[in-house]
Amino acid sequence: MDLQQMRYVVAVAETASFTRAAERCLVVQSALSHQVARLERELGARLFERTSRRVRLTPAGEAFLPAARQALDAADRARAEVAAAAGEIRGRLAIGIIPTVTAVDLPRTLKDFHSAHPRVRVSLRTGTSEELTSRVRQGDLDVAFLGLPPGTRPTGVRARELARGELVAVLATDHPLAAAGGVDLRRLAEETFVDFPAGTAGRAQSDEAFQAAGVRREVAFEATAVDFMARLVREGLGIAMLPAAFVREVPGLAVLRVRDAPGRVEYLVWSPARPGPAAAAFLTALGFAPDAGP
Repeated sequence: MDLQQMRYVVAVAETASFTRAAERCLVVQSALSHQVARLERELGARLFERTSRRVRLTPAGEAFLPAARQALDAADRARAEVAAAAGEIRGRLAIGIIPTVTAVDLPRTLKDFHSAHPRVRVSLRTGTSEELTSRVRQGDLDVAFLGLPPGTRPTGVRARELARGELVAVLATDHPLAAAGGVDLRRLAEETFVDFPAGTAGRAQSDEAFQAAGVRREVAFEATAVDFMARLVREGLGIAMLPAAFVREVPGLAVLRVRDAPGRVEYLVWSPARPGPAAAAFLTALGFAPDAGP
């Protein structure tokens, strides 16, 4: 068993195709198939079920895949550590972001980081704060940017508060409230809402505020993508609550200040384990000590 065989297995699992896996790995399909079959013989188990229509993991393949990924990550980490000892930062940097991050100008930060460390491969993943925190704990992500209700802190990870802010109401420009100077949650509760899915931190920020105000509201549409939420609002299907610092990213909507507005806290989180060279360099670039405690 060698690392190249593991890379082939991971590629086939992720693409569900020997042809696409070979294209990704820059190898002819026959060579990739031969190496996977050779590994299966060594393991004494089939890793994939192959039909004319699809390729999928067998139970043995499902068991093998996480270990293969860990082995490949460990190999990449070893190479990165050696390069760092020689004065070069390289390797992988996996960053998780919520759609409404505002505390850091991430594109500009990544531009500066790439200029300083061009050998680092950066991957960005979006998701809810809960998903991203879990993936940091599991080691799938190196760092993540979150948004949580006040009084809620990330658990099982190292965390630093980045910024605090309030939410505002966004609505169609022809909505009767569009010209109002301000409004409170009791009045907004009369409207229909577009919001993040129930149970997510993005939704909790508003739910907790309406509950504290002693009123209930109707959320008729749930979405995870902010741009799609904005399209629903523009069509007059409801109003939404978004961070005040973020609304300039969604033009074409009226913005209404809320007197008893929900709050939000943005965090940067990373693993309690010692970060790799690329993650440590990124944290340093943001002004945080990589090995600082929670």
